[in-house]
Amino acid sequence: MAAALADVCDQADLDPAGAELLRFTNNAVYSLVSAPVVVRIVGSETLRHRVAKVVTVAEHFARHDVPAVRLFPGIEQPVSAGEHVATLWWRASERPVRSSPADLARLLRQVHALPVPEGVPGWSPLTDVRSRVADAEELDLAARRFLLDRCDEVQANLDVLDFPLSPALVHGDAHLGNVLAGEDGPLLCDFDSSGVGPPEWDLMPVALGVLRFGEPMAVYEELADAYGFDVMAWDGFEVLRAARELKLTTSVLPILRSHPDVRPEFERRLTDLRAGNREARWTRYR
Repeated sequence: MAAALADVCDQADLDPAGAELLRFTNNAVYSLVSAPVVVRIVGSETLRHRVAKVVTVAEHFARHDVPAVRLFPGIEQPVSAGEHVATLWWRASERPVRSSPADLARLLRQVHALPVPEGVPGWSPLTDVRSRVADAEELDLAARRFLLDRCDEVQANLDVLDFPLSPALVHGDAHLGNVLAGEDGPLLCDFDSSGVGPPEWDLMPVALGVLRFGEPMAVYEELADAYGFDVMAWDGFEVLRAARELKLTTSVLPILRSHPDVRPEFERRLTDLRAGNREARWTRYR
């Protein structure tokens, strides 16, 4: 990844010296010291196909003045660096301000009201799960089979859902951690999971924050009130929950070997899914 970062920065005429690795799950995310720029390098080979879509969504948001992170200009994106592919972004403000659920709701309403851009695929939440299973490091055959069978079961349920809200461009991973503090207000980031699909899906991350990670119910209630729809009261909620929990469990599969510290939490989540334990609390991957 260090070599890929150096290659990307060279192409953009940026200096990678002293860059800080902010996180590494599906992407290695670096913050440069030499410029207010963030570099995201895709770490999972099977998820590289998403990068062109990310650029399309970012450009669409810029055209429609959606408060969101902006691509670094002056270079055609995405950027190829050997076997890797990357995107570059202006870094948001470093003000230690946590955005509110109401901020997220307002951003989502703006996104869901946009015209749908060309080149953005339809919503398919389990495609990435299957890709991660295929790309998994050190996943035993029994676990692999369980996850794939579970994907098939959940997909069958998704296929017959009757969604009350009209299809729209959806963010796809709309949790509060994907709302950054900008100089002029909250900004959306991370468009890897964007697609054209049910807006209900964008209310699920905060709902699962309550059910799985112990966030106060008031956090979800603020989001639902500000958005104007309560996905937890909808009879299709449990189907979307099952899909979201598969994504939450498998997000670290491509890095299990290289980041062994995430394995205990992965195993805990996998055990809970196998047992049908809907009450267990999870700890966020770091």
